[in-house]
This record gives sequence, structure tokens and C-alpha cells, in this order.
Amino acid sequence: MRILALIPGGISDQLLFFPTLKTLKEQYPQAIIDVIVEPRSKNTYRVCKYVQEVLVFDFQDRNGLADYLNLLGMIRDREYELAITLEKNWAVAFLLWLDGIPVRVGYKTNNSWFINNPIAQKTEQYTASMYHDLLTALNIHTPCPDLTINVPKDDIDWAESEQQRLNLKSTGYILIHGGASPLTVRQGINKIYPVPKWQRIIEDIQMKQPNLPIVLLCGPDDINWTNEMLSLCPTVKVISPPDMGKLAAVIAGANLMLCTDSAPMQLAVAVGTYTIALFGPTQAKKLLPSNHDRFIGLQSLSDKIADIPTDKILEQMWKN
Repeated sequence: MRILALIPGGISDQLLFFPTLKTLKEQYPQAIIDVIVEPRSKNTYRVCKYVQEVLVFDFQDRNGLADYLNLLGMIRDREYELAITLEKNWAVAFLLWLDGIPVRVGYKTNNSWFINNPIAQKTEQYTASMYHDLLTALNIHTPCPDLTINVPKDDIDWAESEQQRLNLKSTGYILIHGGASPLTVRQGINKIYPVPKWQRIIEDIQMKQPNLPIVLLCGPDDINWTNEMLSLCPTVKVISPPDMGKLAAVIAGANLMLCTDSAPMQLAVAVGTYTIALFGPTQAKKLLPSNHDRFIGLQSLSDKIADIPTDKILEQMWKN
């Protein structure tokens, strides 16, 4: 049996779909599961053991007929028996029908004509559970499992080497990530907590725990934020994992993760690192599991993340 999952969106969307992939593999242990994702998200599957092949299609692009024909051929060559799609574009569902995939699962919309197993989308719940609801179309009613990942040993070894280089092995460390993807910036979604407020948090930590290192997590999109932080807090350390597995391993080694809503936040959930995450325009209840007290979401009373008081963050941190 071959199963195809179409998962548009960024890295966080992929990670939040992992519990659904896990249940699929448990229900169909002999099945081959492939996914189609956007190019920016392909690297996510370095830490997923349920997927055999990761195919790429830019759902966000202005796709023309040639692009859809390429997608049609890519799907047809593999002869899938089941497709689960998060993409609501009727043209994509039409391609699944045109390819003759007998079971097509997706959300019920005004134009879900080519989805023969539509499910009502319950958007007010934890997103991983919302995705997992799609499996009820297959008569699978098991609870949504926890988000977990599989970190390759080479990536764990790399993280341990970096910890030694930064003199972190004996003390542990607090990891801070405050960047945001260029896409969210272009969309006008401000997830960046002001650097001066991070400065106050860092200074409070250094005063109360002077021997506990603070490490900034710097990805390719976080360079400006990291440089601003270093200009105000020159004694902090910086780490830049080159891929998803190494990023997950670095997060797993931290005593505490302080972050905004981001892919690293989802990785922190997956590896079980105690996390305090800041939310402004997005909602904590949809992006953090509510059944674990290790993951704390501090929600702005407005839609502006800058309105979260630093005192509230510090209170939560020292309380635990």
C-alpha cells in the first residue's frame, strides 16, 4: 500500500503533522508513506522515521498548467491508494481524482468536490489534533499522539561537540530563540520580541545564575536579530546548527528554551525541553499541547508580542 500526504506550509506545519504520520504508520505498518511539501520544508523530514520519500511542490507559487502537469505525473508514477491533503485548492484535489487515487481525504470546504472523504475542520483546537482528525475519515479514532521526532546519532554527536566547544557540557544552558521567518515578516505577522526586553531577561538571569550560560540560537534568518542581541549582551554565546537534526539535538540539550512561536519551539516540544514561548498574533492554545506542564505559552493581551511584560516572563521562569 502506498499513502501520500500533501502538507503545504512551513516547518512548524510539518512537525505538527508528525503525529498523524505516526498513527498512519501504526495503523498500516507495511505501507509506504510519501509526502509532498514546499521546498522550504523538505529538511524537516531529516527527523521523521515514518516517511520514505519527500517530494516537492511549491503550493504558494503562482502555479501554471505546466506545474500542475508535473505534479500530476509525479503522483501518477507512484500509484497511490490513499491521499490525505491539507491543501484546500480544488485544483490539487482534482489532480488526485484525475490520478485515480481511490481514497482522498481532506477538509470539507465549499469547493471540495474531488475529496470523497471530507472532514469538518475544527480550527479552535491544538493544530496537531486538528490534523489528526482527518484520520476519522478512515475510521481511525485513536487519540492524537504526542509530537516526537527521531534525531540521527550523527546530529547528536555534532551537538555534543558544539557543547564542548562552547564549554556547556558541565553546566547546561538556557537557549533563546527570538527570530522569525521572512515569510511571516512579509505577511505582516510580527513574532519578534523586542531586543531591549530580551536584554533585561538576560541580565536578570546572569544576576541570579551567573554560572549558567545563555546561548542564542541563530539560523539563516536570525542574523540581524543575533547581531542586535550581541551588541547589547556581548557575553552570551551563539550556536548555528546547519540542519534540522542538529538543531533538534541542540534544543534537546538545553535546560530551558525561551522563544517565540517558531519551528524551534515545535522542536522543543518534540524533544521534551522545558519551554516558555511568547505569543502575540498567534494563539498558544493552537500551537502548544495543553496536556503537558513543560510547555508554557505566554499570550499577549493584545495581538502585539511586545506587550508581554518581561516581569511575567521572569516570574514564570523562576517559578519553575
